[in-house]
Amino acid sequence: MSKLQSIKGMKDILPADVALWQHSEAVMRTVMEAYGYREIRLPLVEKTELFARSIGVQTDIVGKEMYTFTDRDGDSITLRPEGTAGCVRAGIQHGLFHNQQQRLYYLGPMFRHERPQRGRHRQFHQIGAEAVGWEGPDIDAEMILLVSRIWRELKIDEIDLEINSLGDHDARQRYRKKLVDFLSRYESQLDEDSQQRLKTNPLRVLDSKVERTKTIIAEAPNILDSLDSYSRTHLDALQEYLSAAGIQYRVNSRLVRGLDYYSQTVFEWSSSRLGAQGTVCAGGRYDGLVEELGGKSTPAIGFALGFERLIELLSSRANEMRIDVYLVILGSIAKRTGLVIGEELRDAGLNVVSHCGESGIKSQMKRADKSNAHAAILVGEDELKSGTFVVKPLRSGREQISVTKERLLEAVRDVIDRSEVEENKPARSVEFNG
Repeated sequence: MSKLQSIKGMKDILPADVALWQHSEAVMRTVMEAYGYREIRLPLVEKTELFARSIGVQTDIVGKEMYTFTDRDGDSITLRPEGTAGCVRAGIQHGLFHNQQQRLYYLGPMFRHERPQRGRHRQFHQIGAEAVGWEGPDIDAEMILLVSRIWRELKIDEIDLEINSLGDHDARQRYRKKLVDFLSRYESQLDEDSQQRLKTNPLRVLDSKVERTKTIIAEAPNILDSLDSYSRTHLDALQEYLSAAGIQYRVNSRLVRGLDYYSQTVFEWSSSRLGAQGTVCAGGRYDGLVEELGGKSTPAIGFALGFERLIELLSSRANEMRIDVYLVILGSIAKRTGLVIGEELRDAGLNVVSHCGESGIKSQMKRADKSNAHAAILVGEDELKSGTFVVKPLRSGREQISVTKERLLEAVRDVIDRSEVEENKPARSVEFNG
């Protein structure tokens, strides 16, 4: 019998990484709420028509990458490849946009049948935000400030912001014609994907990472030269807001988004630490999408941030699950006392791992050290007889101490406080003295 494995492109998230995911999610929820965004929870599956109408039939996502199937009722349904279309559908269906403005956010898995590679999986996770009902550049700037605050809270500084404008529908069509006319002269020199995109979605050619194609598009017409006066003014005002807020950015006239619904402002954060797939967060305005999906004409802007690539940026902290105390327990009688001590420390707000099973002190101390706990507490028969417990600092070179049960919490908190201000380099092969 063959060994069962996860489906290609569907990745397990193991316990060592989950703590970092949870921390990132908590930070982003806090930031969202600080800007007045409320969470909306959306279905994993939608009617296929929703994505065909919103993303665009000619896009790679709809044409090649969606998980689409016919259900038992004969309806064509699709695992969501992104969140904006479903959020807009829900807003229209439930009247959230009727004479209202909405700041909404969502998070969860998305699905695209892409070639799995670094930072790109077939099941991937995003947090997305949508601001619906505002047309001015101030909401664009606020959304960029929101994402910038996420980077600060997560202590990510090796990340760059690029912005651009695609203009309104007419401006985009004017530029599309100019671009097709230019690229057609070099069609045979383009890479295979770009040759196909030239026929179906020519703006996506500007996204090519193939060097010979990048050399060609470096000479392509500039989309900013095709902007209407409103779009030009909108982009200029956005730059003024960002500069006033101290946000570093670069205008990249080759920046486009691969979905048909984008117009006006588009933006993208990327990191050189992630290689060719360096985009971590991207978004832009989609002022025509609400109307396209059956609502009234409503301006809107949104973004999506990819968790997998974010976690890769934070991977050096992947094992930083906060464990305060590891209880080293020796003997069957000590187990009862150890369980009680563990509960009392947890009641005081500490994270405690209590050793279970039968093993010696050296083995338990190795486990304590690997747990990244700040302190180990020895609970054995000798401690029960004397009424004192040994507290061993694990993240510094300080000596262990013996304290009564009444002073145990105070001693542990002192170890934690001192560890946080000292250089956090765990000492290996630690043992209790004596």
